[in-house]
Amino acid sequence: MTILDKIIERKKIEVAEAKSKTSLQQLEQFPLFSRPCYSLKESIENPLRTGIIAEYKRASPSKGIINNSSTVQEVVEGYQIAGASAISVLTDRDFFQGSLADLSNAREVLQIPLLRKEFIVDSYQIAEAKAYGADIILLIAACLTPEEVQSLSNYAKSLGLNVLLEVHNEEELQHNIFDSIDAIGVNNRNLKNFTVSLDHSYDLVNKIPDQFIKVSESGISDPSTIMDLRKRGFQSFLIGENFMKTMAPGEAMQDFVKQLAG
Repeated sequence: MTILDKIIERKKIEVAEAKSKTSLQQLEQFPLFSRPCYSLKESIENPLRTGIIAEYKRASPSKGIINNSSTVQEVVEGYQIAGASAISVLTDRDFFQGSLADLSNAREVLQIPLLRKEFIVDSYQIAEAKAYGADIILLIAACLTPEEVQSLSNYAKSLGLNVLLEVHNEEELQHNIFDSIDAIGVNNRNLKNFTVSLDHSYDLVNKIPDQFIKVSESGISDPSTIMDLRKRGFQSFLIGENFMKTMAPGEAMQDFVKQLAG
């Protein structure tokens, strides 16, 4: 069993437990459920922002604890000030030590799009994302069928959410091109063994149709890498560990952005 298999198996149990505690109808009554979502595309294209989707992540299966001292609000506010185009917050509890409370806490201090970074296997999790303040949901092609990607993305769009599809190879990309998707992210991290290679992004950038925002995810730790990815056609870059492994992630991002501008 790969780490991804274990996560998905656990996720199905977790969703069943959540449904037994809070019904879909109850989620729809949450105050944040009816708020209009920020546009990911508009934020990425805003010249005053950097294209960076900055991530709040306490831990990961491959690294263990990354940062459990910086609070979600201080980190994401720092990212916003530093010029992030969007914020990603991990909500998986068992493998990444995140929670839905992290999402709603982040929402309180943000005026830019917020991504619920989660392993989505059920439309219920999309309703949760909306109820807790997300603007964007993530669908991972490696753990969904194309039919599920289409169905889940259609549901997300019906709630006004932005959809980021994550792929790892050309086969996943070609099987999951739907109009209900806003952005396609190429994860440079192999979710089966957690090795990282930017070749994933370089191989796929020209195969992603231009109607989608092109995002390179993971393994980005140098401003020169972003400059290179931009030249090749990427408009957005998801960065988490590089900032989170420091004592002050917001300040680390500010320094990174200064180098990017310089």
